[in-house]
Amino acid sequence: MKKKIPIRRPIINRRIFVKRTSLGMSAIGLGLTSCSSPKQDKSAGSDVAETSKRKLGVALVGLGNYATNQLAPALQHTEHCYLAGIVTGTKDKEQIWKDKYGIPDGNIYNYDNYDSIVNNEEIDIIYVVLPNSMHAEYTIRGAQAGKHMMCEKPMAISVTECQQMIDACTQANRKLSIGYRLHYEPFNAEMMRLGQKEVYGKITELEASFGFTMGNLDQWRTRKAMAGGGPMMDVGIYALQGSIYIMGELPVTVTAKNTTINKEDWKDVEGSLEWEMTFPSGVVAKYETSYESNIQFLKAKAENGFFELAPAYVYNGLKGVTSDGPMNIEPVIHQAKHMASDPPGQAYGCIYQ
Repeated sequence: MKKKIPIRRPIINRRIFVKRTSLGMSAIGLGLTSCSSPKQDKSAGSDVAETSKRKLGVALVGLGNYATNQLAPALQHTEHCYLAGIVTGTKDKEQIWKDKYGIPDGNIYNYDNYDSIVNNEEIDIIYVVLPNSMHAEYTIRGAQAGKHMMCEKPMAISVTECQQMIDACTQANRKLSIGYRLHYEPFNAEMMRLGQKEVYGKITELEASFGFTMGNLDQWRTRKAMAGGGPMMDVGIYALQGSIYIMGELPVTVTAKNTTINKEDWKDVEGSLEWEMTFPSGVVAKYETSYESNIQFLKAKAENGFFELAPAYVYNGLKGVTSDGPMNIEPVIHQAKHMASDPPGQAYGCIYQ
């Protein structure tokens, strides 16, 4: 049975929302700017000038699949920042990454000496790529070490932890970015433009889904204590966020139900989930997310046409179509756009200004 829950949210009008999202708004509502930002001391003009001319150093915390196969390679294509260091709990990975990326010994850390990164002036930004339950701790400690912070989505596993992360960065006068790459991906940016600019008129229907069949069930994503939940915390976020930036509105109600197919396999978290969200304009959006089936699309119908992506969220091979024909858009390296590029009219980059 679905239970409708009103969403308590800050008051924000459409004009402000559209302005923020067009600037690459993150999950905490701050705008991104170029990576060529001052590192620490903003009072000394010479320090600012010197820092603005050099690349900013990024340290990756957690060297799992995403860091290894996406972030590290993407950092080889960024103009204003570079892979400067790593933090890993696996000793064998240290030499592999050192040899592959030329990382000096002094920029290699483990989870025990992580806090000593405060003394490393070559590292400006820390990017946390750990299981969800570890996001808050390592973001807070990184901010306390004086570094600007990037953290993978979901931001954390509770509202309380999210607020603690924001507070820690605020108190340390450091910036915080959440790694939602699709704000900087051109197909999704086009969906945002078509919806918020009402190119085909007002939105009348929205549907979104993202799911895949998980083969290995012996991983942290299947454990609630580490993941915070099932596919919603992992891939459902893309469907949810996609509809929000199409509408240019934040939802006011949500209803959801557990639609897990094989409940014997999914006892700790749900294996599948369906939900609906109502937006202030009256549009009711429908969603699916799953670890039990392969689904992926982002679709919008409007008064005078339609526009959609399928696939919508993967790293490459995205395809879009509108009622006027296919979207002819050049693909990009998502993570490189997210971390360090500066195309005209947009504000992408490593850290918040």
